[in-house]
Amino acid sequence: MEIREFAERVLLSDSLEEKLKPAPPILSDDSPGEPLRIKEPTRPANLQFAAPRTAPAMPKPAALFEQEKRALAHHIMANHELQALEVMAYILCAFPDAPAEFRQGMCAIMADEQRHTRMHKERAAIQGLEFGSLPVNCYIWKKALSYESLLDYLAGLPLTFEGRNLDHTGEFEQYFLDAGDQRSAALMKVVYRDEIQHVAFGLHWLRQLKPDHLSDWEAYEQHLHWPIRAALSVGYTFNREARRETGMTDEFIDRLYQAAHSDQPPNQKPKNLE
Repeated sequence: MEIREFAERVLLSDSLEEKLKPAPPILSDDSPGEPLRIKEPTRPANLQFAAPRTAPAMPKPAALFEQEKRALAHHIMANHELQALEVMAYILCAFPDAPAEFRQGMCAIMADEQRHTRMHKERAAIQGLEFGSLPVNCYIWKKALSYESLLDYLAGLPLTFEGRNLDHTGEFEQYFLDAGDQRSAALMKVVYRDEIQHVAFGLHWLRQLKPDHLSDWEAYEQHLHWPIRAALSVGYTFNREARRETGMTDEFIDRLYQAAHSDQPPNQKPKNLE
């Protein structure tokens, strides 16, 4: 199978089963095709993007003691993972001239996103909620439509959205443990380990593709599209060790920490960034 064929199957299939079907172990890249950009991925009817503010919000931590709310959390996270998968397919189609090593690496990460989607989908179902039975949002996808280069993508998805997951996965692992849900907590631990590798991939390619005269931080900030900003790559907590594991320098990590602190609105409870 060609990488382009795999990417188009993920992006254009109206079957969730086809979107989540693993690619063959070896993908060729002899025919990357012409650039292709679409406004929305093709999805089954029950997973069409909902109108703004109609999809349910992530439950508050205290609500996760209820099984119904934990199921909702998994439903929302399954959609986040599916959007990330579709955005990666979009990037492969939109930038067919990207380095071959980058394209192969993206396919490996897409396999993780497929697995994460299945894990959350299955966990939600076990807890009584079928994936697609509630409206789903399009936030991650819509932000990807502004990516005009690979550097835009790297700053936006791996280093910001997945970067935030370095904190969120640990937070939700603890929320689920507090609720006595060991299996959901274990799922978040798996995702956490994968996210470290995904952010590391993004950082590696940021360094490969950025102009030599720019620092990692300068390249990162210059390729963010408002309202996406550095502060959004930080959760309620701040996992320094995970960021070191990705290869971020202490300077880069400190800049993220500072951005998160300075971004907090007045009178808002400060984040626990230690």
